[in-house]
Amino acid sequence: MVKQRINWSAEPWDDSELLEFTQMVPETADTATFTFRAPSGAWFDYEPGQFITLDLPVPGGNVQRTYTLSSSPSRPMYVSITAKAQPNSIATRWMMDNLKPGMQVKAYGPAGIFSLQRHPGEKYLFISAGSGITPMMSMTTWLWDSGKKPDVAFLHAARRPSDVIFKEQLHHMANRESGLQLHITVEEHDEFQSWHGYRGRISQLMLGLMAPDYLEREVFCCGPEPFMQAVRDILISLGFDMDHYHQESFGAPVETEAEAPDLDDVVPDVESKSELVFAASGVSARCNETDTVLAVAKASGLNIPSGCTFGLCGTCKTRKLEGEVHMVHNGGISDEDIEAGYILACCSNPIGKVVVDI
Repeated sequence: MVKQRINWSAEPWDDSELLEFTQMVPETADTATFTFRAPSGAWFDYEPGQFITLDLPVPGGNVQRTYTLSSSPSRPMYVSITAKAQPNSIATRWMMDNLKPGMQVKAYGPAGIFSLQRHPGEKYLFISAGSGITPMMSMTTWLWDSGKKPDVAFLHAARRPSDVIFKEQLHHMANRESGLQLHITVEEHDEFQSWHGYRGRISQLMLGLMAPDYLEREVFCCGPEPFMQAVRDILISLGFDMDHYHQESFGAPVETEAEAPDLDDVVPDVESKSELVFAASGVSARCNETDTVLAVAKASGLNIPSGCTFGLCGTCKTRKLEGEVHMVHNGGISDEDIEAGYILACCSNPIGKVVVDI
């Protein structure tokens, strides 16, 4: 048996050295983890949550693609990326079909500002969707390997249970560490497989059940842009201090603080004035952006049927004729209804002049 020795005298890897591919591990039907080492024996120094850029020799010419590192710097002799092959994928599909152990590729980095090392906290809330789980896996592994008891609420959203990347690894860690609370929600079930977890999109109610102390946690979020927008809307509506919110789009990772996009979220302002026009009743009322359509209607002597008053039951569904509202609901209205112009009066704040069919 040949024994491999770790050369602890080696220098940290830098991107002047090619990476050597060692193995590919399938994660889901269209996602795999790719592991690389430094041929010189160099070790890897980076922050959990950062990314690297690979220069891949695909047909027609090299392409560069950025991938978040799903491995942790607490295990420094290799790096791994976990990537999903989208229907129009070029680079990831090429890796799945062509990478063989021993092949070498050019890489740049690591880089990026999305890391808990830059925003340390006593308690963390990780929120991810789809392949946005990759930086969360890196940071969770880092905390697991630290030797200290972590306090992490890990919330992940997927289309179905079979689409959950790292499901077995995360369950293994959560089963052995009470400080890691794992919560997974799915939109659909897998055929012939029962699912006993959460169902539906992450909402205010779901967040309160999964992490009741969310106001005390440092929040890291990664996923598709609409998902992250929904998470920000939820947190803002619940009074979360957004100075403790950090996000990374897996579509456009950010290298420096200067490149971080300005999150221009809608935040209803008590000082900003709006107007609600109830078209069918011929009533108009001045109000603040922080007022809900339901509250203004009742104050104007109008009756909109309502039930839960927090966007769950859908009883107060009302058709909006003109204007814009800011609505943060808990699943009481479908995307199709929203596209058709309907709102839930109990959780819709008027922005400017709004006309409703009441």
